[in-house]
Amino acid sequence: MRVALLLLIVFTDEASCKKVCSYKDVVDYLNLTTDNSLYKLTRPVLDYTHPTVVELDIILYAILAVIEKTQTFIPFIWATMMWKNERITWDPAQFCGISEISVPQDMIWKPDLFIFEMIQKDDSPKNPFMLVSHDGTIVSEEDVRVVSTCKMDMHKFPFDTQRCNITIGSAIHCVNEIRLLAVSNSSRATEFSRELIKTQGEWEFLQLLVSSSNYTYHDRQWEQIVYTFTMRRRPLLHVINFLLPILFFLSLDLASFFIADHRGEKLGFKVTVLLAISVLLLILNDILPAMSNKTPLIATYCIVIFALMLLSLLETILVTYLMDKDFASMEKFRLRAEWEDKQGKNRMDNCNKEEKRKSLCPCICKVSEGERHHELLPVAEQVNNSIQSGESRVLLLILEELKELQKTLTLHFSCRDYGGKSVLWAARINRAFYIFYVITVSLFLPLIFIEWNT
Repeated sequence: MRVALLLLIVFTDEASCKKVCSYKDVVDYLNLTTDNSLYKLTRPVLDYTHPTVVELDIILYAILAVIEKTQTFIPFIWATMMWKNERITWDPAQFCGISEISVPQDMIWKPDLFIFEMIQKDDSPKNPFMLVSHDGTIVSEEDVRVVSTCKMDMHKFPFDTQRCNITIGSAIHCVNEIRLLAVSNSSRATEFSRELIKTQGEWEFLQLLVSSSNYTYHDRQWEQIVYTFTMRRRPLLHVINFLLPILFFLSLDLASFFIADHRGEKLGFKVTVLLAISVLLLILNDILPAMSNKTPLIATYCIVIFALMLLSLLETILVTYLMDKDFASMEKFRLRAEWEDKQGKNRMDNCNKEEKRKSLCPCICKVSEGERHHELLPVAEQVNNSIQSGESRVLLLILEELKELQKTLTLHFSCRDYGGKSVLWAARINRAFYIFYVITVSLFLPLIFIEWNT
């Protein structure tokens, strides 16, 4: 009989325990409802002099974007907050070992923590629940897409390393009311972030530095935790799309010195290369921010190369002008020589006609006076006339050749005296500027790349 009674008591106890083994019973025990203002209106302490200690942990999931033009840093982080509500406690033994429950976010007071650098409201999906433990410890975990402002140093773009801060603190509670503690130190946060990071894009994550600081405002002191994200840009895309094309255009401009100056292609070629550099400068203007503490090295790189190409174009215009001036002088002297030669030929033709006229008259007179001899010596006179005409023709040909040679020599020496100085100066300017160009490029490029890498 006693054994049966004991079994009945055991079964009754087990049945009674099963009746309270539900989360609703715990919620009813704590009287957690959306209408109950006890748990969400004020800071959850029994003594107001006790500060609420909030433990904070942040891990980087992804670097979504870094916008240089607006100096905006957009990471995707996983944030965990843990604090204690002194009004919430229960004995897990009374509720079948239930030690923690999940409740909606709007049922319990949360610390008013915010990100100082945040410039846009977070639109990522929210976690609707919080985890409540039997000793009053509350854990809230959220994925946050942070759109924050970041002061970037673009001096070494695109070989730059950026450091952007996310500063977390309370809006109205000073250090006497809320204390902030970082759960993970810098090395642990960096290690966790490297393991959990999903995407980095253009940037390579290097380090997550955790530090705390206090600031005073209106005789009140606030505490804040600063998370510094250090990341390095992957420069391959900018090198291929920007730096190398400018270097190629510089090489083409150097090679253009081997194009003949008296041809118009050299000037047109240099203008085309200069316009191509101008297009790349417009692309650079869209990338870099309008204001910067230091002049970016890439801007110096582009400006110096653009200035060298501009000087090269001006030098080509000067050399072309000198050579055109020289050619104009030579053309003027050639026309003058041709005109003088034409006048000389006209005078020579007139002289030949006069000589022929004079030579015909004595011949006619001789023939009229000596008609009687014509019958006696006809063969001898014909031979004599043919010999004289052949010798005259040969002498005239030799005279013409000598005059052509004299005209060529005169034109050569006159051109050298007329325009040779301009050609000589053009050659000297071209050679001196080419040496200056090569020396400047040879010194500038190594210096700028050393500055980029240091």
